[in-house]
Amino acid sequence: MLGLLVCFYDDLELLDATVAQVLLHQMIKCSQLRGFQAAVQKLKADLLDIATENQTLNETLGSLSDAVVGLTYSQLESLSPEAVHGAISTLNQVSGWAKSQVIILSAKYLAHEKVLSFYNVSQMGALLAGVSTQAFCSMDCKDLPQALRSTLAQHVSDLSPAQQQGVLSKMIEAGDAASGIVEIPGAFFKEVSLFDLRREPGFNPTVLKDKELRRSQALFLYELLLKTTTRPEELLSAGQLVKGVTCSHIDAMSPDSFLAHFRYFENNLFLLSPYQVNCLAWKYWEVSRSSMPPFLLAVLPAHYVASFPASQCVPFLISLGKRQLDYLVLDSHKKTLVLRKVQQCLDVSIADEYTVDIMGHLLCHLPATIIDSSISPKAWPTALHGLRDCPDLSPDHKAVVKRKLLEQYGFPQNWTAETIKDLGPFLVLFSGDELSFIATKFPDILQQTASKLAGTLPPKEFLWAVFESVRNSSHESPSSDSIPGCHGVSAPSTDDIFKLAEANVCWAPEDLLCMEEDTFIRNVELLGAVKGFSQHQRMALKEKAIQVWDMPSYWKEHHIVSLGHIALALNESELEQLDLSSIDTVAFLSQQTEWTPGQAKSILQGFLDDSGYSIQDLKSFHLVGLGATLCTMNTSEIPLIKISEFRVVVARIGTLLCSTHVLAEFKRKAEVVFGDPTEWTSSVLQELGTIAAGLTKAELRMLDKDLMPYFQPSAIKCLPDEIFKELSEEQIACLGPENAAAVTQAQRQRLSPAQLQSLQRALDGAKAQFWQDAPVSADPTRTPASLSSPGAPISRGLGLGCLLLVLMTKPLC
Repeated sequence: MLGLLVCFYDDLELLDATVAQVLLHQMIKCSQLRGFQAAVQKLKADLLDIATENQTLNETLGSLSDAVVGLTYSQLESLSPEAVHGAISTLNQVSGWAKSQVIILSAKYLAHEKVLSFYNVSQMGALLAGVSTQAFCSMDCKDLPQALRSTLAQHVSDLSPAQQQGVLSKMIEAGDAASGIVEIPGAFFKEVSLFDLRREPGFNPTVLKDKELRRSQALFLYELLLKTTTRPEELLSAGQLVKGVTCSHIDAMSPDSFLAHFRYFENNLFLLSPYQVNCLAWKYWEVSRSSMPPFLLAVLPAHYVASFPASQCVPFLISLGKRQLDYLVLDSHKKTLVLRKVQQCLDVSIADEYTVDIMGHLLCHLPATIIDSSISPKAWPTALHGLRDCPDLSPDHKAVVKRKLLEQYGFPQNWTAETIKDLGPFLVLFSGDELSFIATKFPDILQQTASKLAGTLPPKEFLWAVFESVRNSSHESPSSDSIPGCHGVSAPSTDDIFKLAEANVCWAPEDLLCMEEDTFIRNVELLGAVKGFSQHQRMALKEKAIQVWDMPSYWKEHHIVSLGHIALALNESELEQLDLSSIDTVAFLSQQTEWTPGQAKSILQGFLDDSGYSIQDLKSFHLVGLGATLCTMNTSEIPLIKISEFRVVVARIGTLLCSTHVLAEFKRKAEVVFGDPTEWTSSVLQELGTIAAGLTKAELRMLDKDLMPYFQPSAIKCLPDEIFKELSEEQIACLGPENAAAVTQAQRQRLSPAQLQSLQRALDGAKAQFWQDAPVSADPTRTPASLSSPGAPISRGLGLGCLLLVLMTKPLC
């Protein structure tokens, strides 16, 4: 056994097929070497070629280990159903399949099995994502519940929303709908509609503990269970049900009960909305401000933070540093005041690594001037490590960090390999000229750094440096002379494309168009995943696809899916040529967010034409799969959608950013399901999402002010300016911090001074029932007389040294 050394095996000349297969099996462990995956993939590809020499792929499929993910779609298409069936125990355990690959393999497997049964589902494992929505809907009703509780539940994140809805619609329609809903497991449960939940009487906290919930579901279920329990507090420990706790529920808790159960809120803070956290802060302030967790103070209006005593600085910094400030404080003005208090607590100096540790996430929010002048040399290495994890440093922050790095390490031409590895993600701060030395001298290290930034969009200059490093170190120089118009063009190789990842954006359109056919086939999925391609580059790749696959009318589902973002280059005429009879193909296309209205309309019409469905025939999973293309429906088509199908996918449709007139039509359908807007509850308003932006002026004015926090922020943004301004001052004051932060500049400009004042109070976290200019004060019946006033120190006579001793021996909030 070679251990990890097998990942660097280079003596391939004398290998036979049997030894190559053994080495491929041992290479499974090579996925641990994250920075060397380009070399690992090339070695696997070479071994794969040797392992299949003088044998058919059908014969060797089950012995190729996880290298099978390197097979092209044409190789997979050549497989027999019997071969796929025989190798299923290997194929179902392999990770890293592309969507187009699992579409082909699952079709091959089911061609042998004929029908989708519980046994087949349990055998398919990772290949389940390639099963068509229609196949799930055709499963035997007896098999589906078993499959849902086992294999399907394990792979739910791999299924598209259309596939998930297909499974659920079949499950709920099969016999006893009520017991079916209760049995729906984990992540699948969050797709259950509010309409179906309202028909189910048999919920209890125990069955909900392990289920994922949308906020609308949690709001409904918490209120439902509150009516049947004698111990309301036990609902707080029922998993994600805590999402459904409202301000009125929190206010109704006795002081003792609130303090005893606060840990459930604190431990699940990530599940709570900013509005819920604001309610918790006010409740704590009223019942026990002397023991209030300091991070909650930042949620209250700004003057509460300003009055925080210096004697409590350490717990304030520790408590706030453990949380995400952008989540707690949504108003930029208020955030500035909070950070000013932080700076006062620091006393203009970050002297050592202990202070940096205390700061936690706050380090990311300190002004650049503080980072520049107040971090001591002793504290800088720890601070630099903390700054690595900051999600979005400002240009000023980046400039300061870059300058301090140059002061510490000197100019890039003097850096060692170890220095470059230590800097890691900070390399993106440097210019192309500064990185050119690294690209030339340490190309492998630069490429390893780039591979660790997968999923991000680094600056163009950094991508160009990575591009140059790959081109300079490339051992392949594919000739494109055989392709007309490509003489002398240096086209991408498979090795180049894999190493470059997002840096593939640096290829010129003519380079991409001159790619070898085999290179395109092997890498189309990787190229389709690149986010930063220009329209010209996508057009070149689309033309290459037409060269390789013929006109779009000949493309199969796996071809379309493999294109990824490249599909955006298809014009309306080309989209009309595609075979869009499968909702799964359409579901893939609708996931792209940059379609023009004309392109989106072509996709919608293409599905209707190719599938033979009319609007009134559409099932719930069709509506989910069509996604944003539904926004291109005209107002005479939306009423044709069946209410029985619409009502179970309201939450999905409520994520769409459609035009006002389309949202107004969906709102009319919602009235058929949930009644007149005056009858809507918090759970209904939350379920509707952007559909609620279809309310008329009169309907909006009639909404109870207590419902305002339950608009989704996306719905607030979608409300037309002339309608939003019809909200009363009281309604605006009750929006809550998150919805107030969602108000657009155009909406603000239409508000009166009094409305703007109400909006600021909502942003600031002022208590809603005191929205008029009454001062905020604690309820004297709930606040012990011994509690200090807002401006007084919370803890008197406690020196910093003593406080630190206490902090080291007691857990902090």
